[in-house]
Amino acid sequence: MEILWFIPSHGEGRYLGTTKGSRKTDYTYFKQVAQAADRLGFTGVLIPTGKSCEDPWLLASSLVPVTERLKFLVAVRPGLMLPSVAARMASTLDRISNGRVLINVVAGGDPVELAGDGVFLSHDERYEATDEFLTVWKGLLNQEKVDFKGKFIEVKGGELLFPTTSGTNPPIYFGGSSPAGQAVAAKHSDVYLTWGEPPEQVERKIKEVRRLAELEGRTVRFGIRLHVIVRETEKEAWEAADRLIQYLDDDTIKAAQSAFARMDSVGQKRMANLHDAGSRREQLEISPNLWAGIGLVRSGAGTALVGDPNQVAARMKEYADLGIETFVLSGYPHLEEAYQVADLLFPLLPIENKPNNEVQSTGEVVANIYFPTK
Repeated sequence: MEILWFIPSHGEGRYLGTTKGSRKTDYTYFKQVAQAADRLGFTGVLIPTGKSCEDPWLLASSLVPVTERLKFLVAVRPGLMLPSVAARMASTLDRISNGRVLINVVAGGDPVELAGDGVFLSHDERYEATDEFLTVWKGLLNQEKVDFKGKFIEVKGGELLFPTTSGTNPPIYFGGSSPAGQAVAAKHSDVYLTWGEPPEQVERKIKEVRRLAELEGRTVRFGIRLHVIVRETEKEAWEAADRLIQYLDDDTIKAAQSAFARMDSVGQKRMANLHDAGSRREQLEISPNLWAGIGLVRSGAGTALVGDPNQVAARMKEYADLGIETFVLSGYPHLEEAYQVADLLFPLLPIENKPNNEVQSTGEVVANIYFPTK
């Protein structure tokens, strides 16, 4: 398994929908989370994108010198970026990080936010533009001289003078639940990402994207974006889930759901459909150990795996059996939860990375005489 963590550049706290338990999210804190993920053995970190976040490219570049192995999953935004400029950005970050760049393709799903950025394309047009963007972007990063004329993009004599460390484009991670999004993902992505839907829904998406990729003569790997609440006992885990949303009131939930309703993202609609925002909170477990409480007020990934280590590991292995190789995880607060996940889950999983030896603690010395051995 490839397991990534998350840099909470859009805010952080111990509870959702309230200032209670919130904390200052500044560069010092982002560095703490990144360095913890690096030392604990996470493959990389996802840095979110959008007007509610710090810029992911600048943040990633600032975190490269203070980490050693950690990879950075950063967003290219067709419609907001020219493919030639994005290619130079990707190549530069790849070189200064010694190949630690992963690319998250984000077409956008909120017409109101996109209009504020000057993008007025329809849902399917955004994916058409994304197809053209990636055709040019990949060509440049694969050291081709590019001439291209499409509906949205035109390039004459494009070339990239400074290649990546591999001489090719960094790995592309791509999410899209609509037919238009899945078609582009099948054509261009290395890893197709889905948000945390129940296993039977994820299986259907995997089969469809795999079928579309075969039509393109390609193979695609698969990943999933989930929150996680893992504790030593199942009771403690569910208590932590309940605490996370204990300060949410009906007005906050209603306002959030109203904002989600304006979005044309099929993935967001699928997240919203996983729960009835007006239902009783004990009905938010939509599949064994899969909880939709976060999606009451958080856009994008809105589900969490909740349980003791064996339960959460078993659910992750169920997804792995369907074809999921990459898990992009997060938890509140992200610094403390990175340690919870590494301490409780990593010993039960076939993870790609191994923690640095220096963090393999033997515990506190007993009576200043010996270190515990059990």
